[in-house]
Amino acid sequence: MTPQAKALFVHLFTATGAVFAMLAMLAAAEAKWSLMFLWLIVAFAVDGIDGPLARHYDVKQNAPRFDGVLLDLIIDYLTYVFIPAFALFKSGLLPGWTGWVAIIIITFASAVYFCDGNMKTKDNSFSGFPGCWNMVVIVLFALSPNFWVILALVSLISVAMFLPLKFIHPVRTERWRRVSLPMALAWMFFAGWAAWVDFHPQSWAHWGLLITTLYLLFAGIMQQVIPARD
Repeated sequence: MTPQAKALFVHLFTATGAVFAMLAMLAAAEAKWSLMFLWLIVAFAVDGIDGPLARHYDVKQNAPRFDGVLLDLIIDYLTYVFIPAFALFKSGLLPGWTGWVAIIIITFASAVYFCDGNMKTKDNSFSGFPGCWNMVVIVLFALSPNFWVILALVSLISVAMFLPLKFIHPVRTERWRRVSLPMALAWMFFAGWAAWVDFHPQSWAHWGLLITTLYLLFAGIMQQVIPARD
């Protein structure tokens, strides 16, 4: 197979994320939240794999007709923002006007963030919360906190999108990668487990999901606080 064909197949692999997004949306439309999250986890796995493949097969050079970055952003907005926001709104976790406020904040702030040319840092991390609402919403489904807590979290995290706070990419951020990458894989495992048992309140998956989510959210900020060793 030629390098051009391999690069094209990487783009096609990335595009499967749109299919998984549609399957997740269909599940969400029928309030099948566990199935929705399982499809979103599959899309998350695709998103984690396609980046290294794109760099390995140099898709910009070998398949320049298709813009992999644009394709990735379109799918990410669907799977990371739009569908989780819809689920949060329709789930009943946010009653009345609070649900409307939450989805307006999430979708608007994330749309602005996704077109921010300064979202990436020099060490391949993110500047500001990178709009990974799928990670936040699945924890909210698992723990079902008070709606005021949810609304406060949505507001604070949305503000954090535009603050000079660092959020790691578990694959591309080299510092602490030996911990971050296993944590991301563990997050996928616990998220899948929690969804598989339909977010049963006595499942140990909730604790694993909470711990891994907290690490992925705060590791970058801790790196800002703790100086790197030379």
